[in-house]
Amino acid sequence: MTDSAQPPASRPPFRGRITEALTDLGIAETLTDLLLPAPHALPVSPATDRVVWDAIDAVTRAALLDAATADLGTPWPTPLARDAARYHRDGNREEYERAVFRRQERVSRAVVAAALTGSDVWLDEAADGLWLLCEQSTWCWPAHDDTRARHGAVLATVTDPFLDLGAGELVAQLAWADHVLGDALDDRYPGLRARIRHEARVRVFDPFLQRQDWHWIGLDRPPHNWNPWIHGNVLVAALGLLDDSALQARVIALVVDGLDRYVTALPEDGAIDEGYAYWWNGALRALEALDVLEHATGGRAALSARIAALRETVAFPHRCHLGGDWYLNLADGQARPTLDQPWHALHRAARAVGDRDAEAHAATHRDPHTPAATEISGLGRLLRGITDPLWRDARSAGSPLPRDVFWPSTEVLLARGSAGSATGLTLAVKGGTNDENHNHDDIGEIIVARDGVPVLIDAGRPTYTAVTFSPQRYTLWPMQSGWHSVPVIDGHEQEHGPSFAADSVDARIGDDGSAMSLEIAGAYPAGAVSSWVRSAGLDRSSGTVTITDTWTPGVHAVQHLLVAGTVCAEPGGVRITPIEGAGDVRVRWDGPAAQLTVRTLDDPLLREVWGESVTRIEVPAGSGGASRITVELVRAEAEEVR
Repeated sequence: MTDSAQPPASRPPFRGRITEALTDLGIAETLTDLLLPAPHALPVSPATDRVVWDAIDAVTRAALLDAATADLGTPWPTPLARDAARYHRDGNREEYERAVFRRQERVSRAVVAAALTGSDVWLDEAADGLWLLCEQSTWCWPAHDDTRARHGAVLATVTDPFLDLGAGELVAQLAWADHVLGDALDDRYPGLRARIRHEARVRVFDPFLQRQDWHWIGLDRPPHNWNPWIHGNVLVAALGLLDDSALQARVIALVVDGLDRYVTALPEDGAIDEGYAYWWNGALRALEALDVLEHATGGRAALSARIAALRETVAFPHRCHLGGDWYLNLADGQARPTLDQPWHALHRAARAVGDRDAEAHAATHRDPHTPAATEISGLGRLLRGITDPLWRDARSAGSPLPRDVFWPSTEVLLARGSAGSATGLTLAVKGGTNDENHNHDDIGEIIVARDGVPVLIDAGRPTYTAVTFSPQRYTLWPMQSGWHSVPVIDGHEQEHGPSFAADSVDARIGDDGSAMSLEIAGAYPAGAVSSWVRSAGLDRSSGTVTITDTWTPGVHAVQHLLVAGTVCAEPGGVRITPIEGAGDVRVRWDGPAAQLTVRTLDDPLLREVWGESVTRIEVPAGSGGASRITVELVRAEAEEVR
């Protein structure tokens, strides 16, 4: 039961990288005393600042107003009980979440339309949406709520709200809307802002203070991307909606403590074990939260550039870039994620830490003929994007595409033919463990792209359901090692858990070529094989990738290669025509012909990336203890004649 009179729970203070940086700045003990008053605490100008709002570019203005106009007079999306209960009945979480997302996106469009125009039409639309959000029975997404375990209910228990990603996003949206439209709301809808503050207190601030068993804090396990995502949103809400300075100070002190746990756990090389797709809602959320904190302290708490792991993580997106729309994907990431990302936030973070390559990569996505930001990523990100003059004018000559990257923390190597070009083959090799966030069983996985388009692939994730994060997770084929480019050893696939890991990882980077070798026997059940050393390298002179495996003789093995594109058998191998028009690739090996297993994709997320099917090439490797597979370019006829 939530009781605002109940004293907050306590936890031992954490002293990590953020605390150290604040101490160096001399403000560790006085941080909350530096906070600006609510009207100035958030880094976006209110609608009354017409200099800022009238300067928003015409393309962005037209796109947002057109989208908002299309909403007028239509029924508001409504989250239904039957859809909330479906998560517990048949595992479907999409129907409920879709209604919630569409409702919040409409609110964001209305808020921005009201700020752009000052029209009562849009203010009414925004007020309707904000009121509906306050009336919504729960802000938590059913897939996250613990009401079933605590109360035996399939619907949210309103007296015991759960603070999850959904609640964090919604309370921050209310705070941003209140900040931008505050004066106009007071004039036309007196009482609405008080209602917003009441709901924020009951649903977010009280639970945040009173419960310290939130799994996302990182008290008894390594923190994951929920930590900065929720803490950053609570920070925004506390700055904008808490009028009690003592209460605000308590909340923000806990926020900073929680963020410190995440930032301190971030590896020095800035890598995210969940991969590129989750960087946007993990490390970037931490950078955005610290950016807000810096603004709220009048610039005193400038932390990102002072912490090496944060400086390095700003480079993570462009270091994962394969070319075009394609990225190196690991775990539940998608190889071709939506381009509708908050690139302005990356651009701003890159500016803060002085990373010109990251800034250039972000700027490649600033098309002056498209909006500076959209409502898809939330109201806060929308507001930051459309009001950032440096982002509005950003231009880039292209993505840096570094030649080689090795992340020791995740034991991942990426190597391409030359810096700045996606032409030819790009190789990625993965070590790590089978106990990573959003884990797939994939130790020793090989990914190869031609001209930036993946050919040997990681399928990524299907649509999330109740099974995805349940004990049945590894019944899903994309999570199994049998559907990754790793061997099957005496009929055994890899297992998951912290003890199933790579060993003796050795990455070698050079001008002539780059390669990585690793011992992967530990990823398989005990007794499957005593040693299996996998080595994969890119020869830059020939543009060829070679995959060499040596293992204990007498153990029978089959090599699996997961492929996107059309596969045609040839003597001694196969020829692959990749998707997206990339040039052909030839895969060769010594020994019998391979079996080809075509898997039709019925999941919409997987089809969106890979098309109708993927193919598993199953290469008999025998029991002799050695195997060699090469991946080479198939030259265009004109090149072959020369």
